[in-house]
Amino acid sequence: MTKAPEQIRPEPRAGIMDITAYVGGKSSAPAGVAKVHKLSSNENPLGASPHAIEAVQRLSHKMEYYPDGSASRLRQAIAATHGLNPANILCTNGSDEVLGLLSQSYLSPGDEAVYTEHGFMVYKIYTQAAGATPVVAKEDAEKASVDNIIAAVTPKTKIVFLANPNNPTGTYLPFEEVRRLHAALPKNVLLVLDAAYAEYVRRNDYESGVELVAANENVVMTRTFSKIHGLGGMRIGWIYAPSHIIDVLERMRGPFNVNAAAIEAGVAAMEDRGHVERTVAHNAKWAEWLVAEFEKLGLRVTPSVGNFLLVHFPDDGKHSAAAADEYLTARGYILRRVTGYGFPNALRMTIGTEEANRGVVAALTEFLKS
Repeated sequence: MTKAPEQIRPEPRAGIMDITAYVGGKSSAPAGVAKVHKLSSNENPLGASPHAIEAVQRLSHKMEYYPDGSASRLRQAIAATHGLNPANILCTNGSDEVLGLLSQSYLSPGDEAVYTEHGFMVYKIYTQAAGATPVVAKEDAEKASVDNIIAAVTPKTKIVFLANPNNPTGTYLPFEEVRRLHAALPKNVLLVLDAAYAEYVRRNDYESGVELVAANENVVMTRTFSKIHGLGGMRIGWIYAPSHIIDVLERMRGPFNVNAAAIEAGVAAMEDRGHVERTVAHNAKWAEWLVAEFEKLGLRVTPSVGNFLLVHFPDDGKHSAAAADEYLTARGYILRRVTGYGFPNALRMTIGTEEANRGVVAALTEFLKS
């Protein structure tokens, strides 16, 4: 019998090293820059609710205690705000965690998961981590195509991931299109509606997915506190799902996956509707202004309903996205390169404070003159 070669160290299972690690938006500028405006991670320029900050401060003398493992107060607060049954809500360590739990629970080697061409990179990462195959559905004019998603579904498909609105494009599907997609899927395929930016959308034909989840056994909706609520550092996500899926995820999650500070901050943030309204109003005002200013400069902007803009740069070899990024970074304006999302000549800009927004426009005006 031939003896197997001796391994000199532990090795990960097959496929793990094929995964390209996720790289977040950069957060620093060169030394000597007086002030940095971080516009690379779609964070809330107004920050967190003052009530959420106070809630965390009150907890500071109780850090020795474990949190409530079921995050029951947080689930109740979410349910009360959105008119949901708390039993159909699960809270997680950011919405990333629940996307991973869904992949671990419903994908096996040999299965496939479909996501759109410019969709969130985490969908591919978690699919590969589960040993399954990621399948890309082409978009149409930087927008998800229901027909292309349906065409990508095979007997091996177990999950369809749809970010609505999508990041980094900011485009969305009207809900009749989402319903058409769901109607075309086999009953055993799970439709994951990632609605991380839902609160920013002000379109009459948009829905986050609540009604579709409530009426079906194969649809879930994921949400986050990182964007509208300004709690990215707290890492709070949640899912609204049928009972049978909640039961599966409860078996898969860690026992204390949402920390005590996150629970308290989340409850306070969910109840502070005034902060949400101020954030939406700020976003709407400055998104409109920024689009108008960028277009005056001759830059194309993908129509966005989120809290960010995808700005496309000239193909003249001199004023590329890479050159613009370097120019802006040197002046303290940190935007997001999106080459990995299929946009080598675009930058994604979070809608920031008035100072940041005006500063980016002024800097790009000078850059494009050079």
